[in-house]
Amino acid sequence: MAKTFKYVIVGGGVAAGYAAREFAKQGVKPGELAIISKEAVAPYERPALSKAYLFPESPARLPGFHVCVGSGGERLLPEWYTEKGIELILSTEIVKADLAAKSLISAAGETFSYQTLIIATGSTVIRLTDFGVEGAEAKNIFYLREVDDADKLYEAIKAKKNGKAVVVGGGYIGLELSAVLKLNNIDVTMVYPEPWCMPRLFTAGIAAFYEGYYANKGINIIKGTVAVGFTSNSDGEVKEVKLKDGRVLEADIVVVGVGGRPQTALFKGQVEEEKGGIKTDSFFKTNLSDVYAVGDVATFPLKLYGELRRVEHVDHARKSAEQAVKAIKAAEDGKTVEEYDYLPYFYSRAFDLSWQFYGDNVGDTVLFGDSNPASPKPKFGSYWIKDGKVVGVFLESGTPEENSAIAKVARVQPPVADVEQLAKEGLSFASKI
Repeated sequence: MAKTFKYVIVGGGVAAGYAAREFAKQGVKPGELAIISKEAVAPYERPALSKAYLFPESPARLPGFHVCVGSGGERLLPEWYTEKGIELILSTEIVKADLAAKSLISAAGETFSYQTLIIATGSTVIRLTDFGVEGAEAKNIFYLREVDDADKLYEAIKAKKNGKAVVVGGGYIGLELSAVLKLNNIDVTMVYPEPWCMPRLFTAGIAAFYEGYYANKGINIIKGTVAVGFTSNSDGEVKEVKLKDGRVLEADIVVVGVGGRPQTALFKGQVEEEKGGIKTDSFFKTNLSDVYAVGDVATFPLKLYGELRRVEHVDHARKSAEQAVKAIKAAEDGKTVEEYDYLPYFYSRAFDLSWQFYGDNVGDTVLFGDSNPASPKPKFGSYWIKDGKVVGVFLESGTPEENSAIAKVARVQPPVADVEQLAKEGLSFASKI
């Protein structure tokens, strides 16, 4: 017997939780909505996993960071879903989706039918085993995506006190986990192939600060090479990391953060795709009128820049989910909602550092402020200028007011007459807009 719902959200991450809250706000009736998740827990704020979850002192634990605390909202505990009549179907992996028949089939063979589907399957991590890297199946090689992953890494950190860790990758996960491993008194080496860390966002000037800061904290950074193999001890635990440049690093723990892939395979050939994601309109509706896609999997019109884009970030996961639900409920009432007008936003926290970025990182750059990693209180930023206008702004150690100011600049895109003057003015330019 198929279980039938008016609305089904497939995926149980950040987007699913924020969509559920919006459905509740819009007055969903008991029994109308189901969330189907392969995870065993209710939706939670995923960014906590690479930060507070691994802290040596009073680490974050569920239920502390269930959605929607990440944006200052109420915490949605499992009982909240019950109270609202929302069915939370956990530990259930969907293995087949038939969008024409409006049905989903789980690994256990259960069938779920829907009238409206929201695809919120998010991303999956890229694994070294996907590329056949020698020895990559050894124990104590970790990836971080779900609470289960974080639990295993936490146990390893405790078991390998004062041990050695190699972090493969220089992006978000690499930088955040290197910091948290160091806080746990682990000896950390970061390895990445690019000429500097976070190359998708950072300029060489921005990266130089973080690399210097991490080096001052005792983190060893090896650039321009990759891990090509691993050796194990007699227990099958990782012992060494072999690098392409011939070096061999000792390791008790290896953490891999080399990116993710949107989980769209279930829907291949059934919905239009573009730029690696499921193509949607400004309301996150796909080319099928009863199917929506949100968060990491959606390629949507980025109104500010007049182009289609896919954005992998928690802020967009939250906002796209809310937009889709508002659009679904408005359409039922014969109404419309405003088009999604998203300002790209990224942030990170590590050690005593905290940066925010808004806008687009294209064009020429102007670095301002104190970006000396040895400074007692470094504070600096960068503007991106394209066609004579500021299109993006990055700021390290900004106050809430300053972060609001740089967000406004990225949205307004003010003209810049004199680049040297802009470098001198620095943050005061943003505060005047």
